[in-house]
Amino acid sequence: MADDKPMEMGSRTKVSKPSVHEAISDNTNDQIYDSGRNVLERYLGLKPMVSFGLTLQASWEAIAITFQAALLNGGPVSLVYGMILSAVGSAALAASLGEMASIDPTVGAQYRWTALYAPRVMSPAFWSLLQGWLTVFAWIASCALTPFLLGTMVQGLIIFNYPDTYIYERWHGTLLSWAFIVVPVICNVHGRRLLAPLEIIGGVCHLLFFICTVVILVVLATRSTAEFVFTTHVNEISGWTNPGVAWCIGLLSTTFPLVGFDGVLHMSDEAKDAPRRIPLSMILTVVINAVFAFAFIICLLFTLGDLETVLASPTGYPIIEVYYQATKSKAGTNVMMLMIIIVVLVSCFSILASVSRLTWAFAKDHGLPFADFFAYVHPGLKIPLRSLTLVTILSCLLHLISIGSTTAFTAILSLTTLALYISYLVPISLILLRKLEGRHPAYGPFRLGRWGIPINIFALLYGIFIVIWLPFPPVLPVTALNMNYAGPVMIAVIIIALLDWVISGHKRFSVPVMKENL
Repeated sequence: MADDKPMEMGSRTKVSKPSVHEAISDNTNDQIYDSGRNVLERYLGLKPMVSFGLTLQASWEAIAITFQAALLNGGPVSLVYGMILSAVGSAALAASLGEMASIDPTVGAQYRWTALYAPRVMSPAFWSLLQGWLTVFAWIASCALTPFLLGTMVQGLIIFNYPDTYIYERWHGTLLSWAFIVVPVICNVHGRRLLAPLEIIGGVCHLLFFICTVVILVVLATRSTAEFVFTTHVNEISGWTNPGVAWCIGLLSTTFPLVGFDGVLHMSDEAKDAPRRIPLSMILTVVINAVFAFAFIICLLFTLGDLETVLASPTGYPIIEVYYQATKSKAGTNVMMLMIIIVVLVSCFSILASVSRLTWAFAKDHGLPFADFFAYVHPGLKIPLRSLTLVTILSCLLHLISIGSTTAFTAILSLTTLALYISYLVPISLILLRKLEGRHPAYGPFRLGRWGIPINIFALLYGIFIVIWLPFPPVLPVTALNMNYAGPVMIAVIIIALLDWVISGHKRFSVPVMKENL
């Protein structure tokens, strides 16, 4: 059967506009060429790639930042058991995507694989363009979220340190978010080679700060009971009175820290031995970060202090109150928060690099309007400078949500997670369909073997379950200020993608795929 033959990879050649079924990819050479002009250099090994994924997710730090969503909906049981579900589900998603990455490790990833595995009767180019819009927007939302978290954390610390003199305004957080995006942009432009050592430093800090934080909380904080940690359910505070519904909505806190592992994929053109190292990096990222996140959840709940005081924190980040109850020191609290800020800032460097490469790849395949302009790689800097600028501008515009909504935090958080999950589900469902038809692709070095179909099915069911609950509003009754805008914004992106296809995308868009897998 043709699908079982070894995969043949050709080098990139100069083409005017390749069709969706042309094979023009190369993931083995030291450099990647697009029509002989745009060049990215392979310089990232396994250690920086794993560190890249660890700091990009920053799992225990993300739990510290977002756990209030679960405490409001579901309580401790939502955090403990939700993290177990999220860990297993995210590992299944990463393994499923990793198998495809081993076949075709490419910056475009999800949208390219959608074209690769979609049946011809489904118009692969249409679904690939739609997937490309969703994936690019998902990562732009993620790129907006990280500096937003940094800015509002600093604002929370200002409230904490100067409660009597500081007058809170939502637009202050927006300005701080814009300030935090400047440094990663400058580093990505002028310090591309610093990315690898920076990621390793970030990975080391991720581990060391975790140990320091856990030790401080265990030694100094008041203990909660095991009954509180493992059996307490909260379903009245947010207005959602049904225990099952509240628990499911609370899953946002545990799904978000383990999402985004595909960020490693979008650095494929700069990774050495990508077919082997990309899948391994993704899976190691999820497993290691899941262990960190679960351990931190247990430690956090046992040292939480007074639940009502924590949830009533005026800073917007209950972790500040947890740290203060444990240390009884404002200076100590500031230092512990600084540990989180440092790792999240490194994460901002990673996300910005990843999403700029993804946007560049989508532009190369004429997925974006003005594609030739955004597909440009600066010959001296060796980065997609115009795509980086586009991502930065759109991220800053998303920060404006925080001015008009008191729950902008949850809205952007939900939007990022929802969009990324949808981007995972489409290619997984398509490759699963091919496997069920007995038309599996020619696998790369990493393959799931006989466990492939069960893992794909579980990943698909888990992802659909999470996607159902992510757009739900976090509190009742719903108002214009506390509305979860993730669903409406997501629908708007889909409408834009459909309009783009109708107007010019069907003529403009082309994505290279490998003939052996058609």
